[in-house]
Amino acid sequence: MANLISVERASLALGTNQVLDDVSLGVNGGARIGVVGRNGGGKSTLMRVLAGLQAIDSGRVTRAGDAKLGMLAQTDDLDPSATVRQAVLGDLPEHVWAGDARVRDVMTGLLGGVEAQAVGGLEAVVGPMSGGERRRLALARLLVAGPDVLLLDEPTNHLDVEGVAWLAEHLVSHRARPDNALVAITHDRWFLDAVATTTWEVTGGGVHDYEGGYAAYVLAKAERERMAAVTAERRDNLLRKELAWLRRGAPARTSKPKFRIEAANTLIADEPPPRDDVELLRFASTRLGKDVVDLLDASVELGGRTLLDRITWRLAPGERVGIVGVNGSGKSTLLRAIAGEVPLSSGKRKVGATVQLAYLSQEVRELDRYAAWRVIEAVEDVRKYVRLGKKEISASQLAQRLGFTGGRQQTRVSDLSGGERRRLQLTRLLMSEPNVLLLDEPTNDLDIETLTSLEDVLDGWAGTLLVVSHDRYLLERICDRQVALMGDGRVSDLPGGVEQYLALRHAQEATAAETGRAAAAAASGGSVGTDASAPAGPSPAELREARKEMARVEKQLARLAEREERLHSAMVEAATDHAKVLELNGQLREVVDEREALEMQWLAAADVVG
Repeated sequence: MANLISVERASLALGTNQVLDDVSLGVNGGARIGVVGRNGGGKSTLMRVLAGLQAIDSGRVTRAGDAKLGMLAQTDDLDPSATVRQAVLGDLPEHVWAGDARVRDVMTGLLGGVEAQAVGGLEAVVGPMSGGERRRLALARLLVAGPDVLLLDEPTNHLDVEGVAWLAEHLVSHRARPDNALVAITHDRWFLDAVATTTWEVTGGGVHDYEGGYAAYVLAKAERERMAAVTAERRDNLLRKELAWLRRGAPARTSKPKFRIEAANTLIADEPPPRDDVELLRFASTRLGKDVVDLLDASVELGGRTLLDRITWRLAPGERVGIVGVNGSGKSTLLRAIAGEVPLSSGKRKVGATVQLAYLSQEVRELDRYAAWRVIEAVEDVRKYVRLGKKEISASQLAQRLGFTGGRQQTRVSDLSGGERRRLQLTRLLMSEPNVLLLDEPTNDLDIETLTSLEDVLDGWAGTLLVVSHDRYLLERICDRQVALMGDGRVSDLPGGVEQYLALRHAQEATAAETGRAAAAAASGGSVGTDASAPAGPSPAELREARKEMARVEKQLARLAEREERLHSAMVEAATDHAKVLELNGQLREVVDEREALEMQWLAAADVVG
């Protein structure tokens, strides 16, 4: 097979961080490579090196001269004034792209159809669109172009379960030829297993390659670490013998044992540094009684749409439920209704007397009020000391075990990466010892190592757990039951799990298509055949209006954040003036109330956009 990209002894340092250290690797034709590793470990930098967007300090990178490269970065460069047609299809004549089955597949899989119905139509303008819609447009543009080497940085971000399944099938179908290749950074382990023929792990400045997807990678890595442990044990045994020999006393310290001393020093120098593990800690959960949270004949309406329609759901102690559904179907709304953050339009919510509930939102907005705080202060705000097993540790020690080492504990919360914010908030929630845990897309921005640590904690969780996620691997591992929201306001059980959900979605789409054909036939004087059970999604006009509403609210929220920051600063300056502090506190409460009202408006619009 042709070698499309070759990297020879590449080294690259960014500041004091050695991202690549004498790395050699190659991308061959027909390869589908998944890239994994800790956040900040150099995965995206390696991708930019492969694409020719990042120069290296030493070594060589060569690319096949006639091979075209295309890269999906984590931020897009779409022209805000362009239409969907211009952004995705460029100058391709309609008869060309409409006659290409591959392009039609991309349009249907990512944009809802050849008319791009899911993003408001081919003539919709890119500017007002949400980040998720822009992400799908950027991915669609790249797949339509079909470069020889496809470089994807987190392609499953903003895709639902159905979208991830489609993307995996599309890449396997179209990236198996010897003249093309795929390299994808991903934290989605189901996607990695479905797509990758090789896995690269980027860690400590090196790149370790493993044959196969995630399951094969885990097995091979375990075997590699077992062999390393055997070697380390032999080395440690020899080390102990050498050091014991050197301690035998002064009479033995002649010129003769110098070789022994040098050998011991060599063994000590070869001792690997301790691994900097991210550890999500296991806290005791407060005892949960027989009553948890019940929604009785409950309905929720937001933005003029009925998202939950007279549902009755009684959560049981220790129940572990995964929630999937189409975008805009109300998954997040269901969690917020259970948490009591969304008022019911009708029906009743009952909460057990012993319930202590914790809720992780998608945007981790819970940390916004701590934006000016330092990491250590945000941890100490919950508890300054925690007991783990028989040992009591300080908040600083806890933060260090969570990966916030040294000066990183003094970093302001507003300066943390998405993954660090999520890890910090998860820890704060666990430290509060809840017995009902609601997680909305908990895997967003988390690397695989943190994900496995989180799953290890949740495996032994004694309370009630509800998870909204597009990560099939997570759902199948930690949940005993799965339910779906299909857009009809109901909660449907899925005995067959995600596979059953995908089958239901295909049947739903087929019914909707048949209804559309019947409506078209009726309009042209033919027979009429409709199915009232087929749910109708938002129209292009409703989508545009919802996007405008989100943009308007975001501007208002930004102004409120600035005002809130000024009030906090004023309260600090007036700390000794009790009357002034009370006055400022009243103003701050008004700002908080206004912000919460605006957030509800934003969430209502976001549920429409999906």
